[in-house]
Amino acid sequence: MTRTCLPLARRLGSLTPLTAVTLAALVALVALTSACAKTYIPNTDVEDTGANRSVIEFCETYRHALEDKNVGQLVKLMSPGYFEDGGNTKPEDDADYDAIRGFLTGDFLKTTGIRYEIRYRRITFTEKNHVYIDYTYAAAWKLPGAKTDEWHHSVADNRLDLVRDADSFKIVAGM
Repeated sequence: MTRTCLPLARRLGSLTPLTAVTLAALVALVALTSACAKTYIPNTDVEDTGANRSVIEFCETYRHALEDKNVGQLVKLMSPGYFEDGGNTKPEDDADYDAIRGFLTGDFLKTTGIRYEIRYRRITFTEKNHVYIDYTYAAAWKLPGAKTDEWHHSVADNRLDLVRDADSFKIVAGM
């Protein structure tokens, strides 16, 4: 019979003392590592902490309001100091609170269907009271076309910028 076919107990019994100590240390290290492993909020890449859960709950309120086209809720979630620079130096695509509110009460309401999925990647709490939520979204929205409604799709990374507001948050950029 070859050595690989011997029962495990018999093979372990033939280990040298140094090999046995090394194996025991390895087993202890694996057990310790798994005991100290971080847990993540389901379906996210975010560590499961109370602070992170409250941020994701807020973001899910935003996501549901977006899918439901609940303009009142979306405006309520937005900070009056909202400002979006469009990620570039061109001022013509900048948007403040009034511009976003105008979009939400205008073109946004023309959509006849919205699906918005989020995969949360990272949450960062800053020293200046901001919370950055980095995520990947998959969006689909239906707009009236020339003959029929047309579906549009987008998958991209985004960042929401929140500030603390009493026991909740307000969105200051990233909608």
